[in-house]
Amino acid sequence: MSAHRDIHHFINGKAAPGGSGRFGDVYDPNTGDVQAKVALASVKEMDEAVAIAKAAQPAWAAVNPQRRARVMFKFKQLLEENMEELAVLLSTEHGKVVADAKGDIQRGLEVIEFACGVPHLMKGEYTEGAGPGIDVYSMRQALGVVAGITPFNFPAMIPMWMFGVAIACGNAFILKPSEKDPSVPVRLAELMTEAGLPDGILNVVHGDKEAVDAILDHPDIKAVSFVGSSDIAQYVYSRGTANAKRVQAMGGAKNHGIILPDADLDQVVQDLVGSAYGSAGERCMALPVAVPVGDDTADRLLEKLIPEIEKLTPGASTDPDAQYGPVVSQAHKDKVEGYIQMGVDEGAKLLIDGRNFKLQGHEKGYFIGPSLFDHVTADMKTYQEEIFGPVLQIVRAKDLEEAAKLPSEHQYGNGVAIFTRNGLAAREFASKVNVGMVGVNVPIPVPVAYHTFGGWKRSSFGDANQHGMEGVRFFTKIKTVTQRWPTGEVSDQAFIIPTME
Repeated sequence: MSAHRDIHHFINGKAAPGGSGRFGDVYDPNTGDVQAKVALASVKEMDEAVAIAKAAQPAWAAVNPQRRARVMFKFKQLLEENMEELAVLLSTEHGKVVADAKGDIQRGLEVIEFACGVPHLMKGEYTEGAGPGIDVYSMRQALGVVAGITPFNFPAMIPMWMFGVAIACGNAFILKPSEKDPSVPVRLAELMTEAGLPDGILNVVHGDKEAVDAILDHPDIKAVSFVGSSDIAQYVYSRGTANAKRVQAMGGAKNHGIILPDADLDQVVQDLVGSAYGSAGERCMALPVAVPVGDDTADRLLEKLIPEIEKLTPGASTDPDAQYGPVVSQAHKDKVEGYIQMGVDEGAKLLIDGRNFKLQGHEKGYFIGPSLFDHVTADMKTYQEEIFGPVLQIVRAKDLEEAAKLPSEHQYGNGVAIFTRNGLAAREFASKVNVGMVGVNVPIPVPVAYHTFGGWKRSSFGDANQHGMEGVRFFTKIKTVTQRWPTGEVSDQAFIIPTME
């Protein structure tokens, strides 16, 4: 692969070389080498893309929903036919192993499958005879031009979460993907065009903060969907809403797994290892905190857990035997390893240290071995903040009440899991815990595509979740019509608000 490969914007149905003169490096996380250059847009380039989208959108919105759905059906077919190519491309820029990359694409594809039902999803409501000779009905209409700002950790799934629903509903879409792994989003736009999407409806514009601010400030962009860190999510939400936009902004997470004494520990261990270390922990739905209830439960858990962690084999992302690959960048590797040292300094017990892991032949790659802490407490900074790496922390609790307080009082409220055979305890926990998504014996409680994804507290800003009917509502506006057909009789002038009496 050439180190001088250029990644262009995708605007109006074709590649659009950047005109700003600014470029970002795209690294291969397996080797630490620069593998490509990505154009970084100026405000002027963003304005041009929005103008193209705005001109194309009315005609697309006027296409009947069955025909819009057919584009989604064709796109789904093309995704399936190109799965291997997309997964390898994703893997080489992000660093997640190919099997995990396929899962990234598959979870996005499931939202596309949901969007194929847009003729039903766009239906309004109708009341006949709401008053004498009066009928009332509502309709859902597209907003116009909308935008998505997506993170590096799911370069296929999260863009499809956003643009699948938005475009199916009749909007034009500006996608600003992460500049760390931008090739898959461009390829998705190419496949959408191949599926029959008109030019200008899906545009991929690469960039940094300048491009983000251009989206948040542009008067013709009516809604912005964002996934990233909580600090940036709050910034996006504040600036976007200040400019009278709809904004949904998903932030960070610190998901807990509560383990009751009656849990099936063999299954818990397998679930913990996969959810804490899969994708090198770079998931907002990872499970980086395990909360065994009682010291006996904690000791039995560790007895089974440590040997499984020690068997983990990080490796190159294209190695079929690797369970997880490198993290995305040298800066992120340094950050995660800094948190490991901070945990030691704070007094947690480091049982497994992954900082000295080296992969033969990939010594400059961004690899971190699995790390495990015991005796982590709620006052530690490493517990309070999101590490976003292959680090599992054990926080011991004396009873379920104490365990449940941890996720309920944490600044993040994205996801939580409880492992138990006690149905009543699980039901009570799911009902009362102050977290947006709950798993019962499910370590990564990401809802299916026809439900919605979204956390609470500093994990989410705005009042609409991703995909499902929440996504349809976010990317459409309701218009309600009250109609009466004249009978030939002339009624008196009305100087008071009409009622249906």
